Amino acid sequence: MNRNRHAFTMMELIFVIIVIGILSAVALPKFSATRDDAIISKARTTVASIRTVLTTEKQKRILRGNFDDMNKTFIGDDSSSVFTNVLEYPEKKCANSEQKNCWTVGGTEAAPTYTYVEPTGTKVKFNLTKNRLVCAENCDNFKF
Repeated sequence: MNRNRHAFTMMELIFVIIVIGILSAVALPKFSATRDDAIISKARTTVASIRTVLTTEKQKRILRGNFDDMNKTFIGDDSSSVFTNVLEYPEKKCANSEQKNCWTVGGTEAAPTYTYVEPTGTKVKFNLTKNRLVCAENCDNFKF
């Protein structure tokens, strides 16, 4: 009884499909969380870059004898972008309240507020205080 096998049995195919299903059920949620973590990490890098620019500008102003505070105009924003004067590649401004992974601008000219909407929908609020971008609300992902 020597049979030549040229194909997989039905049991082998079902077993492989079950294993692939289990692996995808475990792996897909992890990939989704990893993407959100990467987006938040990019936002953290943006905040760090803005803080560096503000510190550098503050030092330049002190050397020139100018002790005025920076304002919303210095940082810059237009209809679709935020931080236009301090970043080479400005960040996207939220077009509506439902949009995520974007920034909104508020406050006054002298005391602006910047809010980042995380991929999860959490709004992280930053204030420009004494020439520093300081996290004011929901700062869990932005602790440096």
